[in-house]
Amino acid sequence: MIFNTHLPEGEIESFIESIFHYKDLIPEHSIERVVPTGHIYIIFELDSLARNTFDNETLEPKGTFTRVWVSGMHRNYISISTHKNSEMFVVQFKAFGALPFLHVPLEEINEKVIPAEKLFGDEIFMLRDKLMAVESHQEKFTIAEEWLNERYDKKKSPPAELLSIVTKLKNEPASNFDKIVETYPNTHKHLIDQFKKYVGLTPKYYQRILRFNELLQQINQKEKLTWAQIAHQSGYSDQPHFIKEFKHFSGFNPQEFIDEGLTSREGNFFPLDK
Repeated sequence: MIFNTHLPEGEIESFIESIFHYKDLIPEHSIERVVPTGHIYIIFELDSLARNTFDNETLEPKGTFTRVWVSGMHRNYISISTHKNSEMFVVQFKAFGALPFLHVPLEEINEKVIPAEKLFGDEIFMLRDKLMAVESHQEKFTIAEEWLNERYDKKKSPPAELLSIVTKLKNEPASNFDKIVETYPNTHKHLIDQFKKYVGLTPKYYQRILRFNELLQQINQKEKLTWAQIAHQSGYSDQPHFIKEFKHFSGFNPQEFIDEGLTSREGNFFPLDK
């Protein structure tokens, strides 16, 4: 498989987590579970293969997506199709980074995977055509970065006081939550409203997603696991709380996660039918 990543330069760099392109993916499964990471994505298929979302319980097809779509902020896992010989191009926004480019409050696209033309009109198809017309990943990245710079609206950037809270939630222990939000210069309600607009979630829920992803990293780095120790190190009140959170965000209980051999996988994609 060919896999390349790119970080844009200039003013938009602060808002983009990564731009990546992969080609010739040969998965051993057809459905995978995607756990939330606190990001929003614009996803281009460059292979003319339709993608599906599925009901998390029955795995019955739920939605079909072609060409370009946007995946909003999700509160727990979703189930999607994966395909052999696929080629995808993805813009991954930081938690606070999508609004200056999407131009809509992010809570409006929570829990949704939507056709990109609903937000961007036909211009998004023109961008896809340009991406498909060039061969090298460097040319694709240049085209995408030019489009992002054109879309960027500085007036829709998140305020500095909000960015400060987002940064502290990401970098400090979960136990510091109350102290962190107390540093916000306005009311708690104002903070929640700003988070919903610029991030899509409340501060507390965003922190829960961050803590879960830190937990996954801890699990992947350990050869021997003691659930009580992992729960304590991750700041959960007790082991049942930890198990409940793990199940909520991943759909697996922790032991099932180990038994399925999922600890060796990187990223936030886990096969359901390998």
